Amino acid sequence: MTSDVNATIYENFVDQRKSFRQCFLRLATDTMNISSLIACHDCDLIQRLPVLSITGTVRCIRCGAVLYQKRHNSVDRTLSLAIAGLILFFLANSFPFLSFKLEAQVRETTLITGVRELYAQGLETIAILVLITTVLVPLIQMIGIIYVLLPLKVGRVSWKLPAVFRFVRGLQPWSMMEVFMLGILVSIVKLAKMAKIVPGIALFSFLALIFVLAAMMVSLDTRLIWQKWEQRQ
Repeated sequence: MTSDVNATIYENFVDQRKSFRQCFLRLATDTMNISSLIACHDCDLIQRLPVLSITGTVRCIRCGAVLYQKRHNSVDRTLSLAIAGLILFFLANSFPFLSFKLEAQVRETTLITGVRELYAQGLETIAILVLITTVLVPLIQMIGIIYVLLPLKVGRVSWKLPAVFRFVRGLQPWSMMEVFMLGILVSIVKLAKMAKIVPGIALFSFLALIFVLAAMMVSLDTRLIWQKWEQRQ
């Protein structure tokens, strides 16, 4: 009788041990796969991302909001656009933006001279804002993207990648080149009756730069970058 009770107790102990081991392994597996979890930005539902092929869109199973869009060849495409944008940026700041012709007088302006004129007229705050939002922020964005993606392209991770990438992403609301371009177009319309306005190569480069920067941010797959960073830790 005593031996039967001991045997029963032992079997229960073994079963409980197996159950505890299975729960522990399941918990460890879920912890290792925590990178595949994502929270919906609209309804806060936490769900697991499915494995996508080349491209695809994942939507929330509760509210239908877009959770993630996998972009094909994101690193190469974004890096190419960043380099092209950097070339356009130097063209936009090296050549005349607009030329004003009034009889025999010709006056050429560039982005930097426009900022300098605003500062000289006592509009220091506007001059600083124009300098930051149309010159410094786009330049830092492109250099930062190249700094992050170029090492990933060759299988390495740049120094302080998380901090640099968060900083670059945080600068996006401060890039207002399209607002500046809209102001330029309004000024051209108003001054067209007073003088002959000749657009320079910098104006077309600046216009192309706006679209290149927009395409660069759209093609950037942030989740892919974080995954590559985690794989090399």
